[in-house]
Amino acid sequence: MKDYIEERAIHIANYIIENNATVRQTAKEFGISKSTVHKDVTERLAQLNPSLAAEARKVLDVNKSERHIRGGMATREKYLHQHMC
Repeated sequence: MKDYIEERAIHIANYIIENNATVRQTAKEFGISKSTVHKDVTERLAQLNPSLAAEARKVLDVNKSERHIRGGMATREKYLHQHMC
């Protein structure tokens, strides 16, 4: 694996943990795809630093379990805003 990919995987994991970030937020921050974020954290980082990968995975699992709630809240806000205009 290339050095810059290893560094990116570590930076991504640290960003996710420090900011409680979603895959989508992380991808936007680093200018890469969501699938690359996912692959870096679940596959590449697991080989480089399993404990860091596990921490980042915990954050991503929580975010995934809450995403339906965030989606519902976003839809609610959208319709509340439309009624006020």
